Amino acid sequence: MNCTSLPKMSRSLWVALFAFVFFLPTLGVCQSASQAVMSGHVTYVHCGTLIDEVSPQPRKNVLVKIAEGKFRAITNYSPGFAKPAGAEFIELANETCLPGLIDTHTHVLLQGDQHPGQYDEQILKWSLPYRTILGTRSARRALEYGFTTIRDLETEGAYYADVSIRDAIKQGVIPGPRMLVVTRALNVTAYAIEGYDPALSMPHGVQVVDGPVECRKAVREQIANGADWIKVYADQRVSTAGGVMHSIPTFTPEEFHAIVDETHREGHKVAAHANGLEGVHNAVVAGVDSVEHGCYIADDDMKAMVAHGIWYVPTLYIFVYAEDIRQASGFPGWQGGVQIHAETFRRALNSGVKIAFGTDVGGFEWTINPAKEFPLMVKYGMTPAQALHAATVSGAELMDMSGQVGSVEPGKLADLTALSGDPLADIDVLENVNFVMKAGVVYKRPGM
Repeated sequence: MNCTSLPKMSRSLWVALFAFVFFLPTLGVCQSASQAVMSGHVTYVHCGTLIDEVSPQPRKNVLVKIAEGKFRAITNYSPGFAKPAGAEFIELANETCLPGLIDTHTHVLLQGDQHPGQYDEQILKWSLPYRTILGTRSARRALEYGFTTIRDLETEGAYYADVSIRDAIKQGVIPGPRMLVVTRALNVTAYAIEGYDPALSMPHGVQVVDGPVECRKAVREQIANGADWIKVYADQRVSTAGGVMHSIPTFTPEEFHAIVDETHREGHKVAAHANGLEGVHNAVVAGVDSVEHGCYIADDDMKAMVAHGIWYVPTLYIFVYAEDIRQASGFPGWQGGVQIHAETFRRALNSGVKIAFGTDVGGFEWTINPAKEFPLMVKYGMTPAQALHAATVSGAELMDMSGQVGSVEPGKLADLTALSGDPLADIDVLENVNFVMKAGVVYKRPGM
C-alpha cells in the first residue's frame, strides 16, 4: 500500500495511531518494569560516590539495596560482595550517584515559545492530540535528563492534557517523571493572544476569570478535573527603573483572596507567576505557597515569605535565554532585567527565603537540558551543594513529597541518578547524567 492509498481517517485518529506506534517500543519496558517492582525484584547498585543529601559529606564505595521500588539499605560496599541469586547488580564504581532530580517549574505541553510567533503557532495551529504527543516526548526527555519528579505549571491552552500525561506515566503506559500538574493557569480578561482582530474570539492560553465568584468556581472546576496545584498570574507587563522591576497587577485583592482561600480550603496549594514588585507583593499578601520567577522582590516581601514559609522558584535560565534570542532586549520593558533578577536571587538567598529548583523548560525548547539552571544558581551566589539541595530536598519539600523523594534513604522511592565527575566541584556536570532510575526501574544506563 502506498501513501496515496492509505484509508481515510480523521487527523485525530491518525495522531492517536502515531502515538501508539511511537511508544510501542516502550510499552513492554514499562509493563515489565512494573511487574519487576510488584514481584519483589531486588537490585543492588554499587556507587563509587554517593551524595545522598543526608550525610554531611559524599560517601565512598556504597552499596544500595532496592526492592519493590524503594531504597531498602545503604551500606558500605565490600569487594567480596556476592549478590544473592536472582538479584540484579548494577556497577557504577566510576560514577557519582545522586537522588533523582526535581524540577518544580516545567511545561511539557510547550515546545519553546520565546521566538516570535512560536507561542501563537502552538496555541492556534497545533491540535490538542498533536500537542499531547509532543508532551509525552517532553516528559520522557525530562526523565532522561535525570529529573524523576516534576511540577508542571500549566498547559498553555492544552486544557487538561497534563492530567492525562501524568496518569499515563503513573499507570506505566509511557515513561516519564512522576508529575504534579496545575492544568489551566488563571488570569483576568486582559490576558490574551495579542495582535489579532478584536472582533475575533481567539483561544486563550489560560482560563480567564473575573470576580471572586468566578475565581472560586474555576478553582473547584480545576481540582475536580485533576489539578494538583492551582496557578495564578499575579502580574503582566514589566518595566525597570532604578534597579527595580515594576509590573501591572492582574487580580484585585478580593479576587486573589478568593483563589487562595478556595484552594487552601480544598487542601491544595497555589503557585503565583509574579515578576515585578507589585505582582509579587500582591501574591505574598494573598498567601500563595510559591512565587514563580520573582525577578524583583522587595525586602519586606522577602521577610514575609520567610515568616510564612512561601517558596521562591526563580527560573533564572529562561530570562537569560530570552535575552539572548531577542538580541539583549528580553521582553518588552525588560531592560536590565537579568541583572535585577540576579540581585534579587542573591538577596533572597541571604535573607533565608526557601528556594527550590525550577527552570520553566518548555518556555525554552526541550532539546535544551534544564540542568543549565544550575550554573546560574551558583554564579548568583549558591554553592554547588546548595544548588543540588534545591533540586532534591527542597524540591521534595515544596511539593509535599519529602517522605517519598529528595534523598537516598531507606523507605523512600528508589530514584537515583548518576554521572561522571563531581557536581560539588563542577556543577556543569549535571548536564551529563548517564544513569537514571525511577522507583527502582532503570530508564538510562551509561552508554545508552
